Amino acid sequence: MLITRRQLLQSSTALVPAFVFLPTVIRRAVVNSVPESGIGVSENNRTLIIVQMAGGNDGLNTVIPYTDSRYYDYRPEVTIPQEQVIPLNDEVGFHPSLTEFKSLWDEGVLAIVEGMGYPEPSYSHFQSMDIWRTADLEGKLKNGWLGRYLETLNRDEWSTFRGMAVGRALPQELSSPKVSIPIVKNVVTYRLKGDPSYPTATQARTEGLLELYAAAPPEKPYATLLDNTMGVAYQSVQALQQADQAYKSAIVYPDTPLGKGLKLIAEAITGNLGITVGHITIGGFDTHADQRAKHSQLLKILAEGIHAFYQDLKAHDRDRDVVVMTWSEFGRRVKSNASNGTDHGSAGPLFFIGTKVVGGFHGQRPDLGNLDKDNLRFTTDFRTVYTTVLEKWLGASAEVVLGDNRFGELPIFSQE
Repeated sequence: MLITRRQLLQSSTALVPAFVFLPTVIRRAVVNSVPESGIGVSENNRTLIIVQMAGGNDGLNTVIPYTDSRYYDYRPEVTIPQEQVIPLNDEVGFHPSLTEFKSLWDEGVLAIVEGMGYPEPSYSHFQSMDIWRTADLEGKLKNGWLGRYLETLNRDEWSTFRGMAVGRALPQELSSPKVSIPIVKNVVTYRLKGDPSYPTATQARTEGLLELYAAAPPEKPYATLLDNTMGVAYQSVQALQQADQAYKSAIVYPDTPLGKGLKLIAEAITGNLGITVGHITIGGFDTHADQRAKHSQLLKILAEGIHAFYQDLKAHDRDRDVVVMTWSEFGRRVKSNASNGTDHGSAGPLFFIGTKVVGGFHGQRPDLGNLDKDNLRFTTDFRTVYTTVLEKWLGASAEVVLGDNRFGELPIFSQE
């Protein structure tokens, strides 16, 4: 379907009433957002949800090589006893806190991609995060790989939630000078705020603000930018509030920041807000000391939150449209340290969860007998996963988003 500015201005009587009663600034922003040549409305309804495990997750204590004696020899202070491991096969198993992941594994909707990393890895949180977020090892790019992906989409003026970030700040993956991304902490705080001393005046002041933006002559510099910025803010507030009011579910989410955030994303998805990419972060994985207890709790929060989210999507018949992908900026050192923890390392696993995911192992497991300065050698370039996500899930050109270098693909997604 194509909509041009001329067609929009000559809309049918079914569209005109809703359009006319929008505030002036919103009407103008909608018209200005549509190029004369027309826009294409994407027919791909698929959604990617990113869960960042910030801090550097210890992959060896997440997907555990419990039958390899070297695992116990290298890190006696932090190993998980063999009898506590949840076996996946006769070589590796899950950390005991990942019981909900085991149920997803048994259902065939959880994939593990092993040995994730990149050449000459950085052990700096900031630099490695930047590399993962931009898919640029040289540090030349500042906008995110998903921000660049969103730039390739035909602009759908009715969807202010193409991208959605849950938290306090915009994740760099979604950063783009051309795309506005709503950043939501929770439904209560995501609104145009008035003066708490005069709560009854909030609506009038909001309308006044909208008219103030509308008063700028449309031909003036930045008028369209201001219109679109204000339009996205106003529309997204209204849309999210309505989705929250309409949302119903029998699924009980864990009372954790991750659980609450994933529930918010589920509300937006089931409320048909048009999300293509969502993002949420769980921090705390920088386990230099006293790792066992801290890591156990974090993995429990991760598994319970994602499991509830997936069950909620299934209950709403949206599970075939959504895939969850986790990532962490690096793994941990193979050998434990003197503080009963682990230091910054290199390769580690990431997870995909979804009905259209081909469950099981992907990539190649790093060899504990072939270390690089006490670190696992990466076996799968993370840009291979990005290429697979872009080409096979989001239906985008990996070459356009990632650059001239092309990477292979993994059979992570079912084509049925």
